[in-house]
Amino acid sequence: LGTAPATFTGLAFDTCTAPALATMNAWKGTSPYGAAAVYIGGKNRGCAQPQLTAGWVKSVSAGGWKLVPLYVGAQPPCQTGSSPEKLTADTAVPLGTGDGNDAVAKAAALGMRPGSTLYLDVEAYNTADTACADAVLAYVQSWNRAVHASGYWAGFYGFASSSAAGIAKAAGQDAPDLPDALWYAKYDGAADTTGSFPFAAGLWSGHRRAHQYQINQKETYGGATVTVDRNAWDAPVAVVG
Repeated sequence: LGTAPATFTGLAFDTCTAPALATMNAWKGTSPYGAAAVYIGGKNRGCAQPQLTAGWVKSVSAGGWKLVPLYVGAQPPCQTGSSPEKLTADTAVPLGTGDGNDAVAKAAALGMRPGSTLYLDVEAYNTADTACADAVLAYVQSWNRAVHASGYWAGFYGFASSSAAGIAKAAGQDAPDLPDALWYAKYDGAADTTGSFPFAAGLWSGHRRAHQYQINQKETYGGATVTVDRNAWDAPVAVVG
């Protein structure tokens, strides 16, 4: 694997709805953050995105922010809770292809060019359910192939104890078509991607890891308040402009 065209190392935040441009401007330089994750699409995306336009992407990027595009794809068949889009063993591969192509289209419409890394959000599920885990892996691999075919990098967001663990297990078995970068949720308060890394040390080394370490923090900078999740970032981001 080569070097990603754009990486960021530092603190990043994610929040359900992309903040207004005025908020992003107020936070730039006054907050500890240098990157922001935005939900670009997926049938399971939970929040409306009135701010998230190509103009917003261009403006915040020009202001010095790095952006992390996050796509909430189909969710595991054994997942508890209701998701508008769930995969099955039979639909995993075609859904992955369709959703991967949709993620590329959504990113491109926002001005995020090929070379950008798009992160697929897979929420928690029971990894002991092998049929479920196999279906999730097939979906992720299919999504990654579709993203790669359009010249984008494939990232993955998941929980250290479940969805990310499933991907790490596959990596340990040298499975093909795995994510280029891993963003793992592990709420230990440790703002790093090394000592807290819950998998084999050789996996996703070389600026390809991010760690969501604390969630639902209400923070105010430059007079603007947003509730965010905190991330230690040492991984690829979007290529804009």
